Amino acid sequence: MKMIWNNTYLFIFAELREPHLQAGLHQRDTIIYADNDFEVFIDPNGDTHQYFEIEVNAFNTVMDLFMSKPYRNGGNAMLNWDVKGLRTAVQHYGTINRPGDKDSAWTVEMAIPFSALGLFRENMRPKDNTHWRINFSRVQWEWDVVNNRYQKKKGPEHNWVWSPQGIVDMHAPERWGNLWFHTQPGNGTAAPSPEDENARRWLWDLYYRQQQYRRKHGKYATTLQALELAAPKGNLKPELEAISQQFNARITNGASTWSIDQEGRIYER
Repeated sequence: MKMIWNNTYLFIFAELREPHLQAGLHQRDTIIYADNDFEVFIDPNGDTHQYFEIEVNAFNTVMDLFMSKPYRNGGNAMLNWDVKGLRTAVQHYGTINRPGDKDSAWTVEMAIPFSALGLFRENMRPKDNTHWRINFSRVQWEWDVVNNRYQKKKGPEHNWVWSPQGIVDMHAPERWGNLWFHTQPGNGTAAPSPEDENARRWLWDLYYRQQQYRRKHGKYATTLQALELAAPKGNLKPELEAISQQFNARITNGASTWSIDQEGRIYER
């Protein structure tokens, strides 16, 4: 897959190699990953809340949704939300839903308007050196051919992702990859500072341990010692404030402070 952008759109192209092109869903906002599909997940400010998902199958059927927060934190998919002005197209290199021959691939193109991603925020049009969190997923089912028709096999689907998740769950935005917007070519590969990445990783370790502690004890830990959490690397100063059902942890790195709460919202103050 490849990406490019201008002042209006984020453009995405993906090639999905496949010897048997198939799809069955035609109605928008049906559960598209019941077919083989290509998926995009976008979190413009990287706080793991208020993010977007777009799915497309080989019929160019779209499912798009908005998540106020991940499912694990009680979020619900807002399927009645649409990416206004979204443009998509697919191309088949073979014949769709015809088991008797061998195909080679299908491609997806998307033009995602930045203006459509401003829900609850200002216009999301990026500037030079803007940093987003993003990931891409390919869902692929195994199929048999029965009476010259594709029939889905029982069992789990296969999932491929652009940036490794470590778990089979795309709704863990903290595990997505980094997308940097540059206005000029040749700027090189940008990356978050090592200090910021260490701060984020340490806070996520704390978050996961707090969830485990709550499942075991029915409440959150009020001290770092109770979580048996090693001190962060470098000159990072952690703090934790907690009551039984809420917590906020902070870590200071020089002039910047990162925070995370019990719902997994992480942000820089």
